[in-house]
Amino acid sequence: MALFKCQDLTYYYPDCPKPALAGINLQIAEGEFLLLIGGSGSGKSSLARCLAGLIPNFYGGRFGGSVYYRGQRLAEIDQRCLAQEVGIVFQDPEKQLVMTSVEAEVAFGLENLGLPQSEMRRRVAEVISFLDLTEVRHEFTVNLSGGQKQKLALAAVLAMQPRVLILDEPTSQLDPVAAEELLNLIKRLNEELGLTIILIEQRLERCLHLADRVLLLANGQVAYDGRPAQFPHWANSRGIALIPPLSSFFARAGLTAVPLTIKEGRQLLRARLQREESLWGTSQPTLMSDKDKASCDLSLVGRYSNRKTADHPVGSLQAKGPAEMNLALKDEVAVSLKKVWFTYPRGQEALQDINLQMGTGEFVAILGANGAGKTTLLKVVAGLLSPGRGQVEVRVGGKGRDSGRAGNREAKSQRQHQRQPNNAAVAYLSQNPNDYLFHDTVEQELRFTLNNFRLPDEGRIDELLATLHLEHCRLKNPRDLSSGERQRVALASVLVARPRLLLLDEPTRGMDYELKKELGLILTNLVAQGVSVLLVTHDVEFAALYASRVIMMFAGQIICDGPTQPLLARSFFYSTQIGKMCRGLADGILTLPQALARFNLSE
Repeated sequence: MALFKCQDLTYYYPDCPKPALAGINLQIAEGEFLLLIGGSGSGKSSLARCLAGLIPNFYGGRFGGSVYYRGQRLAEIDQRCLAQEVGIVFQDPEKQLVMTSVEAEVAFGLENLGLPQSEMRRRVAEVISFLDLTEVRHEFTVNLSGGQKQKLALAAVLAMQPRVLILDEPTSQLDPVAAEELLNLIKRLNEELGLTIILIEQRLERCLHLADRVLLLANGQVAYDGRPAQFPHWANSRGIALIPPLSSFFARAGLTAVPLTIKEGRQLLRARLQREESLWGTSQPTLMSDKDKASCDLSLVGRYSNRKTADHPVGSLQAKGPAEMNLALKDEVAVSLKKVWFTYPRGQEALQDINLQMGTGEFVAILGANGAGKTTLLKVVAGLLSPGRGQVEVRVGGKGRDSGRAGNREAKSQRQHQRQPNNAAVAYLSQNPNDYLFHDTVEQELRFTLNNFRLPDEGRIDELLATLHLEHCRLKNPRDLSSGERQRVALASVLVARPRLLLLDEPTRGMDYELKKELGLILTNLVAQGVSVLLVTHDVEFAALYASRVIMMFAGQIICDGPTQPLLARSFFYSTQIGKMCRGLADGILTLPQALARFNLSE
């Protein structure tokens, strides 16, 4: 008997004429690891909510068909019993964090079950240790980073000891190392404890190899249901841009069953290079010169000076890496930080002796672990936080702002501060799109920005809605949209003002590969027009493709700062799938376009 069974499952959200799910027929076996994928708004989260019993009980709308759990209709199962059996972690962790401290949050569900104190203490300690939250166990949840909140939401669900674990993009706010650790823990739960895992993810390079089965949704319907190894070839043959770089490379080489891990990819690549050498006496030359190899050693990378990195004109963004684009620094300095320190009220030093210069028309990505100070640095540049020591200068659009040595202060609202008329040239987008959305329609959200800055429309709203694929959402309430759609609406709400300095915190969160590609092209076009982009991201693949410069932070400090290509090519953990596969075999190749060009495969 199947653990879950869906028969002709159809669902409409309230006041929505188009179904979120349309005739889903599906069975999920006990102990299975199911990877649920699809584009933004394809119905992934809606299906997860149905399986957890949240739809239609908590969302209303029109529900058709049936969902069974262990042979019993979900509608007939007591919600208290179902909550103990099926745990769900939402994409936005703040939606399910209700207590003020970490320990209290983990214990909240257990208290509702009426468990003895001794049992609650054991479970809380066990799950906090399991997810490496020991150092923040007494911390207020409001003080946690986005990644820590994500792990806390998972901890609260795991403490209930469910038999089914549904996770909606649990790694979207985690750094690469923490994301890999978390996914390995989830795999252990599946293999060692027999938990049924239903994982929703956009970054398939992290998890495709972990799953037993892949389920692709498109327009609320099942488009693919099969094994992970066959999915890349199937998707590539249909032009579906939902394939991780490693798998995409081998799928374009004509393999039907492509490698899913870097180890497997390296074995195939090594065999390819050995064949080349036996035929021609040598393999083809690598993309990185000896000079670049020497300069990219992380131990030698110092503070990045304000100098030009390229002299040639803009080329095809799809055929060149970021170091090859015309993202050359201008002589004009847009952002300058000198000896900046910032300490939060409880004594946590978030920034320590930060020195940074950013030129006009530069695209800079900031990488680093959760809690490294990346978001704090972005808020200091935005003017939302004032440094305790040091100086911050922002000069864009013919205007300048000097923070001097002002004491700590925070704007009442990120959106209010960012959208004051005298700050039109500077736009800040936080990790949480919900901070920006409070109007009844998507169009009103964008028009609010224009009215606030007293700017004419001149077709800006229509252009952005089309560019970000939001035309169908124009008259919808933003709160009724998927997480990825809300992310794009929030982005549109700041881009519509056409700022000269763009500060983005995890802008690719909730976006599939195609949407990320389009966002990258939007940003590089803005950079070509002289807009400066400072981006905080855990998405190394995105940074490698589009940023001209990378800054890496650790414990509140900048530990290295340099051109993207050499820095990431030699980084051990903060590198791309293609970069890791090619290290030592075809050095200097970092991105999929570079690998395709190197081996003469079509783009």
